[in-house]
Amino acid sequence: MYTPPAFVVEDKPEIYDMIRHCPLANFITATPAGPMATPLPMILDEKEGSLGVLYGHLARPNPQWESALIGEALAVFLGPDAYVTPSWYPSKVEHGKVVPTWNYTAVQVSGPVEFFHDPDRLLEVVSRLTRHHEGDRTSPWAVTDAPEDFIRAQLRGIVGIRMPISNIAGKRKMSQNRSQADRQGVRVGLMERQRMHDPAVAELVPG
Repeated sequence: MYTPPAFVVEDKPEIYDMIRHCPLANFITATPAGPMATPLPMILDEKEGSLGVLYGHLARPNPQWESALIGEALAVFLGPDAYVTPSWYPSKVEHGKVVPTWNYTAVQVSGPVEFFHDPDRLLEVVSRLTRHHEGDRTSPWAVTDAPEDFIRAQLRGIVGIRMPISNIAGKRKMSQNRSQADRQGVRVGLMERQRMHDPAVAELVPG
């Protein structure tokens, strides 16, 4: 991932936090037939291994897990993003030398992949994913709320993913390369527009 120095995120806990707040990753592998990608939720176990381990699962009919792998896999986590119009920059009025851009956060993780079928391991992954995404609800749903035989049947339809992290890179592109006045213009513009992730992006643009 190309990352100019102004946008690099180097703090590991901060990068882990970015991953935790991305509900959906793109899981990408290179195969002899070409690249394959699947959007899926993944959960990070930061205490396992030197850099942590990602877990997730694919549908069993998905050919990605059966395809021979070339090199390591890649998981891409994209956070809030927003289009930035140069009309928000006070510098547009001053000299006009401005262009549109896009603000976003991203984490790219690479590592070897293990696909597994053991039902107990699959149950653990599914349970952890459920707890992660249900945790902020007042009455969270749990895997144990469903009949055990039903869950066991569902587990037969998926394949687990274990991806030890060998490399991790974080990027936060939030107008850090603009002047303070331009950044303030971006924040105000985003809050007024209120499109998609605009409010979340506005909070990430530095003062």
